[in-house]
This record gives sequence, structure tokens and C-alpha cells, in this order.
Amino acid sequence: MLFNSYEFILLFLPVTVLIFYQSVKVGGHKLAVIWLTIASLFFYGYWNPPYLILLLISIAINYILGQLLAEFYQVEREKQGKLLLTLGIIFNLGLIGYYKYFNFFIDNLNGIGGTSFFVENILLPLGISFYTFQQVSYLVDSAEGETKGYKFIDYCLFVSFFPQLIAGPIVSHQEMMPQFSKKANFGFKQENLVVGITIFSIGLFKKVILADQIALYSTPVFQAADSSGIALTFAEAWIGALAYTLQIYFDFSGYSDMAIGAARTFGVVLPINFNSPYKAVNIIDFWQRWHMTLTRFLTRYLYNPIVLNLSRRRIRQGKSLIKRGVGSLSAYLELIAVPTLITMFLAGLWHGAGWQYIVFGLLHGLYLSINHGWRILLKSLHYNPTEVAWWQNRLGHLVTFGCVIVAMVFFRAPSVGNGLTVLSAMIGVNGISFSDGALFSNQLFDNAKLGLLWLLVLMAIAFLTPNTQEWLSEYNPALGYQTTSKKQTYSWLIYLQKYLKWQPNQAWAVITAAIAVTGFLGISGVSEFIYFQF
Repeated sequence: MLFNSYEFILLFLPVTVLIFYQSVKVGGHKLAVIWLTIASLFFYGYWNPPYLILLLISIAINYILGQLLAEFYQVEREKQGKLLLTLGIIFNLGLIGYYKYFNFFIDNLNGIGGTSFFVENILLPLGISFYTFQQVSYLVDSAEGETKGYKFIDYCLFVSFFPQLIAGPIVSHQEMMPQFSKKANFGFKQENLVVGITIFSIGLFKKVILADQIALYSTPVFQAADSSGIALTFAEAWIGALAYTLQIYFDFSGYSDMAIGAARTFGVVLPINFNSPYKAVNIIDFWQRWHMTLTRFLTRYLYNPIVLNLSRRRIRQGKSLIKRGVGSLSAYLELIAVPTLITMFLAGLWHGAGWQYIVFGLLHGLYLSINHGWRILLKSLHYNPTEVAWWQNRLGHLVTFGCVIVAMVFFRAPSVGNGLTVLSAMIGVNGISFSDGALFSNQLFDNAKLGLLWLLVLMAIAFLTPNTQEWLSEYNPALGYQTTSKKQTYSWLIYLQKYLKWQPNQAWAVITAAIAVTGFLGISGVSEFIYFQF
């Protein structure tokens, strides 16, 4: 069931909210938790009922493992705890490995070894990458004594809570369990309902009106690049690449808003997962704004342990570390570049079973390594990289966005070769021509120039307007939300944001209603969110 579907908007969400608050009145907090869990499981099983069984098995096994790990920590059975944690991680990664990567592995094995192994195409369970990572973090925290004696029903809701189940954010038990267990949190508050509907409506508008419409320009370009006989023009390639870069921006931003809004109608506040990443002035800043909970997970449970182990090895070898942002070349390579490339390689692979996703991850790993290296160089020259002129921020903004576009070409392409075809056209291999070419002459819109105008409008929205969290900053829109640094924002935009704060008044009621109605009327057919496939 999609957030941007009639059955969700007109039936599932309102009925679930209504019965939820009636459950609070009739049976109290416990009945409300049970109802919300049942509704969440129905939401997941609606798409493919057999995979609901897989989700329930995963929840049950991880809950038992978590309880045992917490007990082992209490009685200081460290060896048994490490063994059980290892088995738990193997179990969870094994699920992802089979459902997400087994076909990819067999295809590459056949290609490299000349074999002819055949397996049926395995259908990827929705949200498995998200709820598996969520449970891995729970197991690790249990092994470290950071979890409490949670009830099974609370844990089940923690994993299956429908607003975040399919495509994140990747939540932690520290964020969600206290909200689920606090009785006062489930009491009806008009503010939660109004704020939730507002955020959800903004997200629907982004998805249906902005993301889905600009997809009309990105899809034909990548389809043409995957076929023979069509040579993309310079203009077509750039329009296609920019269109997809903006499509995924508004698609993911829209989903994030809809997830946060849907959760808020129940009085639950989800962590922020998307904070105007195209306003980033460097690639480090970008990953602190894009898919923020994935970045948090990878940093805590993958990058930091790698760096810690490598640092301990360097200490045993009598080698220097990086201190206060300054270090030797060997320290930089071993403690920053290598862990970053490993982490982003796995981040790319997490997104999908394809070499194009690996290239996407490695590109960002290279970007991040260069960014960190640049900071170390500036520090060694006694230059503070945080104290920069406005024009340096604007230049950094431009370079960052350009790097993101290049990586997004591979993210969208069905293969590495397809991505290289688009990139070659973007650098003028087929000639520098600003004509429409054969591709766009037969499209819904008149020509590539009109498409370019539409792209400029969306870029202005992404770069220059306040985001949803900034609009509703006075109403605690998301956990972990922090306003954008003023040094990275145009001064006039800060002034504009001050007067664009959402308020529960008649003017904003009209604006919100217009956004909601426009988004609702724009729904046409089935249009999945891009991150649903991961």
C-alpha cells in the first residue's frame, strides 16, 4: 500500500487513526499499542501476505536474541554474548543476502565462470534493508547493555510501525520505545493531528506534483541510453541527469515528509532523515543532510569500529594518529580514506544489487575522502576550514551539486555502461548541441527548452526555499532537527524563513488545504517511491 494512493489516504490512515484514539479511550495505552501493531502488520501484508510471515519470524528471532544478549551482558558472559551477537548479525545479513543479492551473485558467477546456474527471480521483500538494519542496531545495543526489558508487543511495534517500515527512517530503540511506552504520548492532541496532516500534505505534493512530473524528462533519457540507435545530445543528457537528480530529491523528501506526518497523527515523532541536502556546501555536509539515519547507522556500526580497530593497530605499531584534524599522509589513508571507501562501498551495495550502485557508493567514498583530506591539509596550514567567505560557500555548493549529479547518473542507470553513455553525452562526446534532438521532439512537453525551464524552477525550490522542518520548526516536526547554519544560507533567505513559519491560523489552513487538494488530485496510477526498491 503506497502513501500516495487513494486507499491509504481515504481509508487506511483515517480509519487507523480513528480506531487508535478510540482504543486509547476504551482500553487505554495497551490496547492502542496492540491496535497500532495490528494495523502496521496489515499495512505490510497488504502488498504481499507471504512476506508478512518473514517479517514476523525476523521480529521474533531478533527479539529473543536481544533478550539473551541483554542477559549475557548483565551476568558478564562476554564470550557467549559475542558469539550470539555474531550469529544474530549473520542471520540478519543472511536474509538480505538471499533476498537481495542471490540473483546478482549467480548472474556474476555465470558471467565470470562461464557457468549456467539458474534460479528463479527472487522478489525482494519491501523494507527488508530498513527493518534488518534497525534490528541489527538493536542487537548490538543489547550486547552492550543499552537496551531495557522491552515487552514483545512494544518491540514488534518498534520494528513494524508502518510510517517508517518500508523506506525508513532507520529508527533506534532509544528514539521509539520511550514514545511507545509513555501513556501520555498517546492521548489525543489536536496539534499532533493538524501538524501531521500538514507535513503529510506537503510530502504528497512533492511526490505527485514535483517528483513524478519531472520524471517525464529523466526516464526517456536513460531508456534511450540503454538502447541502440539513439545518440543523446548534449542538452538531452544534461536535462535527463538534472531531471533525475531533482526527481529523487523531491521523491525522497516527499516520502520523508509523509512518513513523519503519518507518524505524527498518532503523536509519534520520527527522526529527521532529509534536511535540504542540495544546500550542502561540501560532500561531508551533504551526507549529514541526505538519508541522515542511514549515515548515522553506517557511522556508528561500521565506520567507527573500523577506525577504532585500525587506530589500535597503529598505536601497537608505534605510528601516529590524526589529532585535532591534523595527521600524516599514512594516518589519513589508513584512518580516513580506507574506512570511508569501505563504508561507502557497502552503502552503495545496500542500495541495490548492481555494479552501478557500487560505483555510486565508491564515487561518494572518493568524494568524502578528498573532502576530509582537504580539511586536514587546511588544518596543517593553520587555516580554519569553517571560516570561509560567502563566495567560497557558493563555489563549494556548486562543486558539491556537480559531484552529486555525476553519482546520481549511475544511481539511476540500469547498468554501469548505461551511466557511462549518459556521462559521455554530458561531456560532449556526441557534440555540443543545445537543440532538442530526436528524443524530446516526441515527448509530452514541447521541447527540451521548456524542460530546462521546469528544471530551473525545481532547482530554485530545492536551493532557495525553506524546507518542511523550517516551516514547522516551532512545532517539533522531527527528532534531531537543527536549523541550517546561517553561514551556509543566503541572508535574505533567513529573513524570508522568519516570516514563512507555519501557524495554525486561517491563512495557513487555506494554504495547507490547497497543497493537499492539489496533491490529491494529482494522483494518477501507481507511482512507487524510489527508495521502496531498496
